[in-house]
Amino acid sequence: MRLWLLRHAKSSWDDTGLPDVERPLASRGQEAADRMRDYLLAEGIEPQLVLCSSATRARETLVRVLPALGTALQVLIEPELYTFDADVLLGRLSRVPDHVASVMLVGHNPAIEELVVRIADRGDRLHDLSEKYPTAGLAEVEFPTGTWSAIEPGALTRFVVPRDLE
Repeated sequence: MRLWLLRHAKSSWDDTGLPDVERPLASRGQEAADRMRDYLLAEGIEPQLVLCSSATRARETLVRVLPALGTALQVLIEPELYTFDADVLLGRLSRVPDHVASVMLVGHNPAIEELVVRIADRGDRLHDLSEKYPTAGLAEVEFPTGTWSAIEPGALTRFVVPRDLE
């Protein structure tokens, strides 16, 4: 099983009257999401299932990277994923059918970072990730065995941030 965790790209704070869930991407976030799209395409990252927060900035990030993710995937936009709680993300992952071998989760910090730290027990960049998980950052965790309903710790096999792609 393989899990990619993509933190939404940099959001805009220009309209202070907008509720948090409705904040769009900033122009810097759009550029970072586009760099991540190019990276995903070059690396051939094609999840079977994409789970995305319903927040505007998460959906806009997904729209920008989606062309790189192939055509054989299912995309679900779910309000419960607009969360800052890793337990909620883990609970959602536990309901992924076991025949799904790969999932991409598009969400928010600190939930994304906390989830990776909890489910990855090894990997060269695990310390870097726990220090800072920037917007539009992508982590990949590979699980040697198991099921989504009983995730056992896996290896952080990738951690890429937009500044690595400039």
